[in-house]
Amino acid sequence: MAGARPHRIGVVVFDGVQLLDVSGPVDVFDAAARRGAGYTVELIGWRSAQVRTSSGVRLAADRTLDEADAPDTLVLTGADDLSALPDAADVRARLGRLVRPDTRLAAVCTGAFVLARTGWLAGHPATTHWRHAARLRAEFPEIDVRPDAIYVHSGRFSTSAGVTAGIDLALALVEADHGAGLAREVARELVVFMQRPGGQSQFSVRQDLPPSGDQRLRRVVDRVTADPARPYPVEAMARDATVTPRHLRRLFQQELGITPGRYLELARIEAARAFLEQGGTVTEAARRSGFGSDETLRRAFVAAYGVPPSVYQRRFRTTGAR
Repeated sequence: MAGARPHRIGVVVFDGVQLLDVSGPVDVFDAAARRGAGYTVELIGWRSAQVRTSSGVRLAADRTLDEADAPDTLVLTGADDLSALPDAADVRARLGRLVRPDTRLAAVCTGAFVLARTGWLAGHPATTHWRHAARLRAEFPEIDVRPDAIYVHSGRFSTSAGVTAGIDLALALVEADHGAGLAREVARELVVFMQRPGGQSQFSVRQDLPPSGDQRLRRVVDRVTADPARPYPVEAMARDATVTPRHLRRLFQQELGITPGRYLELARIEAARAFLEQGGTVTEAARRSGFGSDETLRRAFVAAYGVPPSVYQRRFRTTGAR
């Protein structure tokens, strides 16, 4: 690794940027640089060198966009508040002076919207935070949006899912530049997955459900979530909610958009995932989450996450292809 070719990385920041979109990739490249990778990282302020993140933390950029030189890799960070992203009107013109034909462009989280606004991403696959994927697809139908991907590479363009997925993307770029060995060392230092199991569905499967204001339904949902391994016939759920089974089904559909049985399955999948992450065996996870058998858990896991439980547990191998 000694004598690795210098590689300049510019990370674009702006008022309202999400701090982890910046710090995650920066820490990956810094850890790789300390192992001889040849990376130098520069923060580039969109309009000002003084930037206030969405959490209130202030960043001092090395230069503004108008002052910076063209880097080898340009990283576009994101914001949960899409209105905080750099203005659409002059994105291509302002970024154009930093982008050469061989410049590698990476977008973290909703930074994909910034990259999309340049027009360069047209005809390419891309991803973003699962919460904003539908909007990205609606605003930019010429982009092949892949909402469940953790990250996507396409030629010189790379995009990642939300927030911590910027770490996954940066590790993949390190691997592309210097091999899996160095990327694995960096992942171990940062105590993160080398290849994160599953897709974004592992995060959105429960969070994507709308909150319920109905206290009767809330009682049922809280009880199921607290102890998903118990048997929950719909009649017992209805008694907890002091309604008829038919009315309970109607409440679930009206408030959450799913059936009681489907909600129970999602709660059990989430519980099984937690047991696996804590080091439990597949058999233990199946029993403690209420699935009963390994095969039943495997089918539910594959349907939800696209991988079986055993694969989910594998860590620190390779970033692989997404």
